[in-house]
Amino acid sequence: MKLKILLPVLLLLGTCLSFGWNLVDDPFTNLLKKMQEYNTKYAQEKVHLHLDKPYYAIGDDIWFKAYVINTQTSEPSTISNILYVELINEKDSVKFRLKLPMTSGITWGDFKLPDSLHEGNYRIRAYTQWMRNAGPDFFFDKTIKIGNSWANEVFTNTTYNFSQGEAAEKVAAKIRFADKNGSPYADSEVSYEVQLNSRGLAKGKAVTNADGEVNIAFVNSQPQLYKSGKILATIALSNKRKVTKYIPVKATSNHVDVQFLPEGGNLVETLPTKIAVKAVNAAGRGEDVSGTIVDNDGAEINRFETLHLGMGAFIVNAQPGKTYIAKVKFKDGSERNFDLPKAQASGYALSISNVQADKIVVKIMMTPDKINSGELKLAALNNGNAYFSTRASTQKQLVVATIPKKELPSGIIQFTLFDPEQNPVAERLAFVNNLEDRIQLTVDGAKPSYAKREQVELSLTAKHMDRPLQGSFSVSVTNTASVTPDPDNESNIFTSLLLTADLTGYVEHPNYYFQDTDEKRLKALDHLMLTQGWRRILWKNVIAGIAPNISFEPEKALNISGVITTYGGKPLPNSKVSLFSSSGGYFALDTLTDAKGRFNFDELVFTDSTKFIIQGRTAKDKRNVEIKLDVVPGQVVTKNKNSGDLEVNVNEALQGYLVSSNNYFDELTKRGVLERTLQLKEVNVVEKKNSAPNSSNLNGAGRADFVITAEMLKTCPTLSQCLQGRVAGMMIQNGMAYLMRSMSVGGRQPMQIILDGMNVGSDFLDNITPADVESIEVLKSIGNTAIYGSQGGGGLLVITTKRGGNYGPSTFAAGIITYFPKGYHNIREFYAPIHNGTVPDNRPDLRSTVYWHPHVVTDAAGKGQFNFFNTDEPGTYRVVIEGIDMMGHLARTVYTYDVK
Repeated sequence: MKLKILLPVLLLLGTCLSFGWNLVDDPFTNLLKKMQEYNTKYAQEKVHLHLDKPYYAIGDDIWFKAYVINTQTSEPSTISNILYVELINEKDSVKFRLKLPMTSGITWGDFKLPDSLHEGNYRIRAYTQWMRNAGPDFFFDKTIKIGNSWANEVFTNTTYNFSQGEAAEKVAAKIRFADKNGSPYADSEVSYEVQLNSRGLAKGKAVTNADGEVNIAFVNSQPQLYKSGKILATIALSNKRKVTKYIPVKATSNHVDVQFLPEGGNLVETLPTKIAVKAVNAAGRGEDVSGTIVDNDGAEINRFETLHLGMGAFIVNAQPGKTYIAKVKFKDGSERNFDLPKAQASGYALSISNVQADKIVVKIMMTPDKINSGELKLAALNNGNAYFSTRASTQKQLVVATIPKKELPSGIIQFTLFDPEQNPVAERLAFVNNLEDRIQLTVDGAKPSYAKREQVELSLTAKHMDRPLQGSFSVSVTNTASVTPDPDNESNIFTSLLLTADLTGYVEHPNYYFQDTDEKRLKALDHLMLTQGWRRILWKNVIAGIAPNISFEPEKALNISGVITTYGGKPLPNSKVSLFSSSGGYFALDTLTDAKGRFNFDELVFTDSTKFIIQGRTAKDKRNVEIKLDVVPGQVVTKNKNSGDLEVNVNEALQGYLVSSNNYFDELTKRGVLERTLQLKEVNVVEKKNSAPNSSNLNGAGRADFVITAEMLKTCPTLSQCLQGRVAGMMIQNGMAYLMRSMSVGGRQPMQIILDGMNVGSDFLDNITPADVESIEVLKSIGNTAIYGSQGGGGLLVITTKRGGNYGPSTFAAGIITYFPKGYHNIREFYAPIHNGTVPDNRPDLRSTVYWHPHVVTDAAGKGQFNFFNTDEPGTYRVVIEGIDMMGHLARTVYTYDVK
């Protein structure tokens, strides 16, 4: 992206300003160039996931499409070609992690929600390895509710009451236990543990009353340290089964935190300054407050009232020698006093007015001692790209500039004021929602109403600036009768890529600011800019030449790389490295190490559960080498920042959806499409111990003519010595195993070795260290070898190593390791029945996601088509379409129709 400098419309108040880009090399010009170079070199990525629904139930599938853009160009990213998407539970544990290949910044995938999961507040997190350098604050991280009715027999409803003790917060929780029909579990024993920030706080036992309720009381004596957590409540049912529920503790008090933040960063004496107020309750949600501002003499200076979600603003003109407090009144009638930031005696103030739909008004003010002190500079950046700069003399105290919004890109604009020495002295964020940046997306061919099971045929028309365009679009269709939308709280392609991806912390109801462009919403969005943290690009780092810490390189493809060394750590150049795998078909690759002993098998394509063997040999074909693989550590799961989105009673909040989905899952179970996990009562089972755990034996673990266990191998130096004479009808010659019958017929066909599921030939036996072997299964008879076909003609040795099931490198012999890297997720296709009448189908169609298509592509004329069939459920169907073109223009539209 080229540097773009706008010429603002200026109202000059006795000032002397120069405009545009100064081509002469001076410190400010060089600083802007330095920023541009910094942004180009360290451009980051943003991710948005379009989900098929806002919430789910156990038994559902989660379908999603990922859009990844380059922050420097705002176009689909080509920095990374691999995306990670994770499903994280309430215990901050990753339940599923997908690795997805990307092309031109887009990919798609899905999660299945088996009944081994519990209901709760889950998170979907998405990032690239390159994004890890900027930190998890800038990952896509959304909280979703997942309910459970179909595979659940215990439902809870929890309420909290808070009270304040002496230096402690008291919590009284009431938990009601009931079955699926709402009938209480009376006279049932409940054991519980209260945890705050994973620290055990209280334990106990109770018995439910006639209404299925228990009361739990605990005290938080360190409220500054421990603010939230969970209750683990285990109820004993009449069938002797025990069910544990994880119940969120969102807060331990009704405390409201209030912050006062001067516009531009500082309150300066004699300069009228806007001060933003932000009030957040202990559960993480904004809470509206009001109050008055008084000085140290008790004189009232101003009054204020928050406008939306606990955010607002007011003006204070601080006077020399004065201090100020805010007397804040809360919704419960209580009041508290807060000190306003202390005013500086000298400095600058930067004020932005962004409540008009077509322009931004910028005011620069300075204290009298700064007049005639040199030239000030103002720069406006979006994603590190300079879109506006100007210079102002300091002859007068006030400078005003007006900037047309149509000349600015959509997203967060970072205004920075520099003093004559090029030091940033004030900074302010403003949001521009430029509709001209968007793709104009229309849905054609739709009728206002349809019948049940009727086919819906729709086409898209995509244009930008009235010109057709080619783009990729994702389509989701749901029935609002069962999937109730929450428009203000939606995360969509606009909220993610234009707003929340550039801000730290939790943004409550992000789509509220995109629903309309009325004055109240513009003010509320401006208050968000005044109060929300900004940390993507820091001028001080650019000025000081501090490069970001790059620990993770962009991933372009799957690879297996590392270094070959002696056991003393000395690199071995020109060593031969071989890569073997038999998963999904046998293949072998060879390469040589470079001068530093490094090797790299690049441009690989493999899926999850692929097993590899890597063998290293010196240039003289010696095997006493050490293979060290490059293994990137996994991303740490941070605490959920979206605390305001947590729901204590998930099943109750999703009750309507759970009822409809439960019927759907029951129908799928009847058809055999969906299976339940069998929950067994506690019984004593006496079973023969599996002598070959983790075995890859195609006959089944332990189904062999003879099994040699790890215990039998303890005293053997090599496997050939261990096996010699141990198995009837088998002998060892020259390190290879033979069956007597194969030698007697003159074929001398050695036994094949299957190592952790991979055929490594017949001469591999003594490459394996006996101490690393879990079991050896000897397959001699035709009944056991037949399943292997021609491989089993001379018999087989199925060898399982002790660490054969781990997803990491495992060394089991000199110069040989096994490796189970994370591969690409097998992407499934969304299935929907076809009701065209040619094949009668009287089975109920109760899909909650009516239709999902992640990749509808428009042609050169801007046209794209898709079709689907309605379900048996009447209601208002909601079609949500999101997408992007190659220039980074974004699209979203919502269309509804009725099914009767």
